[in-house]
Amino acid sequence: MPPTDRIRDHAGQGAPTVAAQRTRRRLRADRARQLADLLRHQLLTGGFPAGTLPHESTLATDYRASRNTVRQALDLLRAEGLVDRLPGVGTVVVAQKYPHGLDRLMGLAETLREHGHVANEVRTMGPAPAPAPVAERLHIPPGADVLYIERLRRLNGLPLSLDLTYIPLDIGTALLGADLENTDVFRLLEAITGRRLGHAEITLEAVNADAHSATVLEAPRGTAVLMLERLTHLADGRPVDLEFIRFRGDRITMSGLLHRSL
Repeated sequence: MPPTDRIRDHAGQGAPTVAAQRTRRRLRADRARQLADLLRHQLLTGGFPAGTLPHESTLATDYRASRNTVRQALDLLRAEGLVDRLPGVGTVVVAQKYPHGLDRLMGLAETLREHGHVANEVRTMGPAPAPAPVAERLHIPPGADVLYIERLRRLNGLPLSLDLTYIPLDIGTALLGADLENTDVFRLLEAITGRRLGHAEITLEAVNADAHSATVLEAPRGTAVLMLERLTHLADGRPVDLEFIRFRGDRITMSGLLHRSL
């Protein structure tokens, strides 16, 4: 057989093998992601109360997965900072995410009251001309002053969110002497106006942390954070609070109860 034919024949035999190997690797990666999602839910909902995950062989049996798939799934969770491998102990839970509901209009301290103390570090506070998009959202004249507040919010001492808040100045002026370090803005707004808050429009997306946000949140620069944009209205419909909240994604999980209507 000529050399060129032998090379061509060898390549023809090897190609299916290489393709099959790639397919197996892809399928294992798919299964590992699926298993990581299931284990992540267990981690975040207290499914491992002792703080230690079952042995890899037990997980493989319980989830009908191979040992390699289990190891790959645990590697994914380790990369997220949720678990770690301790010699002589096994895989342990090393991080906790706190639940933040999206189906009720509540301040952060109200939302997380069962999980510890929320303290606010007021970094910036004072009147400032409203940028055009802010003025439009708050239904105030272009260039009118608003109260601008920047707060670092900590849960049990750990940085959790960086909040940028815009409030119409006729309401915001009364906040200048308020206890913003220990009180949610929502409670203060209701006390100042004598009216209940009604509803809020929210948008949630993942963004890369800029240098300033990363430094304040003590997170790696460029890490993904959860950005919650929220425009809150009084019960009569007046918009009174526009917020841009950057949450550390490794410390918070968003949840809600949705009802289908057609």
